Amino acid sequence: MYVGIIYFIVIILANTVGAISGMGGGVIIKPVLDTMHFHSLAAISFYSSVAVFTMSIVSTLRQLKNGLKLRFPIAVFVSIGSVVGGVTGNTVFESLLQLFSEEKYVQLIQIILTILTLLFAYFYTKIGNGRSFELTQPIWYVIVGLFLGFISTLLGIGGGPINVALLMLCFGIAIKEATVYSIITIFFSQAAKLVTIAQVTGFGRFDLSVLFYVVPAAILGGFVGALISGRISSERVTQVYQIVILLVLLLNSWNGIQLFL
Repeated sequence: MYVGIIYFIVIILANTVGAISGMGGGVIIKPVLDTMHFHSLAAISFYSSVAVFTMSIVSTLRQLKNGLKLRFPIAVFVSIGSVVGGVTGNTVFESLLQLFSEEKYVQLIQIILTILTLLFAYFYTKIGNGRSFELTQPIWYVIVGLFLGFISTLLGIGGGPINVALLMLCFGIAIKEATVYSIITIFFSQAAKLVTIAQVTGFGRFDLSVLFYVVPAAILGGFVGALISGRISSERVTQVYQIVILLVLLLNSWNGIQLFL
């Protein structure tokens, strides 16, 4: 119960920020839970995925209720790519766990890749000046979705800041619109990951009682985050986005150092 309450607090706060910024919460949840060491790397990745999957449903519905209009070609084709990427990313993650004798090496790979994506996202939103490739062909939507689905499930972060930055860079969309497509991508990639786990290994290796804390926290966080997002400006969303990136950079760097102390 003690662990469940801590997870509840972490997830509700992370998913609130994640829904506002389009990061999905997992980029915060994953390194925070890693720091606590209550569960294995695979279990933490699973809980994080469930949390951001649940949040993505609540947040998307709330954002649509806020009146945001979607460009359906982007939403549909990015989602298709993210499903394939989600399955592939989870397969690679499980393979890495089998390849290395100690899971700390897999965690180190995740940390390094997360830091690289964080740096890309931060500098693009800070000095990118809105530059983009203005890609409009469906094949590009699928390719971007595939990459985002792959990297999010491999890292166990559910989406992360790279979603928003890459969507803005490739398709020339505003940050508030990009956050919604990011959340939709998270929904499909994490759904694919959870289905893959169910079919390949099953959920028996995880303590499913933790989900009684994870799911309600994810619902509340997604609802509150989307509610706030609908009431603040794009400039404020960008500020939240950049601040969270810096905090998560520090947290991941700390976790990386702790692995070898």
